[in-house]
Amino acid sequence: MKLWQLILVAFIIAFWHPLLAAADLMGVYQDALAHDAQYRSARAIYEATQEKTIQGRAGFLPNIGVSAARSIQQINPGKVISSTTGMPVNPPENTIHTGSVVVTATQPLFRMENIIIYQQSKTEVSRADAQFIVAGQDLILRVSQAYFDVLDAQIDIEVVETQKKAIQKQLEQAKRNFEVGTATIVDTNEAQARYDLTLSQEIAARNALEIRKRTLQSVTTHFPEHLTGAKEIISELTGLKYKTMDEWVQVAESQNFTLKIQQAAYELALQEVKRINAQHYPTLDLVAQYSAQENVGAAITGRGIDLISKSIGVQLNVPIFQGFSVQSKVREAIALKEKSYHDLENTRRNITLQVRQQYLNVTNGIAQVKALKQAYKSSQTQLESTMLGQQVGVRTEVDVLNAQQQMYAAKRDLAKAYHSYLMSRLRLTAETGELDEDALIQVNAMLVK
Repeated sequence: MKLWQLILVAFIIAFWHPLLAAADLMGVYQDALAHDAQYRSARAIYEATQEKTIQGRAGFLPNIGVSAARSIQQINPGKVISSTTGMPVNPPENTIHTGSVVVTATQPLFRMENIIIYQQSKTEVSRADAQFIVAGQDLILRVSQAYFDVLDAQIDIEVVETQKKAIQKQLEQAKRNFEVGTATIVDTNEAQARYDLTLSQEIAARNALEIRKRTLQSVTTHFPEHLTGAKEIISELTGLKYKTMDEWVQVAESQNFTLKIQQAAYELALQEVKRINAQHYPTLDLVAQYSAQENVGAAITGRGIDLISKSIGVQLNVPIFQGFSVQSKVREAIALKEKSYHDLENTRRNITLQVRQQYLNVTNGIAQVKALKQAYKSSQTQLESTMLGQQVGVRTEVDVLNAQQQMYAAKRDLAKAYHSYLMSRLRLTAETGELDEDALIQVNAMLVK
């Protein structure tokens, strides 16, 4: 092979090596961060809401408008009697050019409604900030859940394939023993039934893996070939940041962003009552006007004049009666405010419940992972003892199959319990408003060890 061909092959291998390697949780998350449509939609909403403050501030700034008009008017006076001849004559048509320019500037001096609208705009921006953070946390949770679902499906296939190989080996041995007369047909039929059942389980497991990979693909737009799982499940799981359940609840009540969103919604409802009620208030504006008109009165006198006028003054508007519409809108806003308050209380209670549930899931998950790891070790020892007992004639092939299935089930349950623990840890962190990329990096490190 020529030198340039070697260089090309080396370049291709170097370029494609990251893509051929198994993807870890952080890599999948970074991919989703750039391609997830739901997160990008949330970002667009966030950017749009940032304009609310500018729109609310506009109520304090002057409003300037210019209007201009230009017209050409032709006047035909009709037939008139000549003063010299006494005969009717047609005088020529008269063409009149008129125009005007009016510049008006209004500076609000006092408009209570505009003040409250500006306060609402700042509250809406604050709510949008919290909503965007929640969207980011939701992306982390959705990616992590889809990632762990794929890992669980991969483990199911690994277990069922290993189980199939073991049962197939036992089936072949049972057939040989039956042919030489050292075993009955019952052992062969038992192994055959287990093998057939394992084949159906393998088909179901592969279908589940394909579905879960497609689910992850909907977030990242890339089909995951293979994902990195925990090579060894550590026994000493890291402790929690806060020691007691009540501490987690207190932190969640002060930092949870979903709760902050609902608090902002309640604040907006309060401000909406004030805004509508402010329509009863008088308004005071500073109004300035400049007007320039050309050929005024020309159509009547035949010869117009040019007028320029300037004015500046204060304009006071006092609403007196508006058909009871404002009073009705105030009552409507008060009812919506009550709804928002109860929604806030309901959100607070749900968050408290979620924190307690996720705390129990994490603490119990730690104990469950430790117990299942010990159970997996014990099932390995049991399998070795059962195989040894079969060699000396005190255990049957059915006993070996049962021991193998127990060991595989323990391995599967251990991995799934570990993934469930990690997922509960992320959800608990999200409830306190502390879920970010650093928390995901910690979980990813617990997978690639």
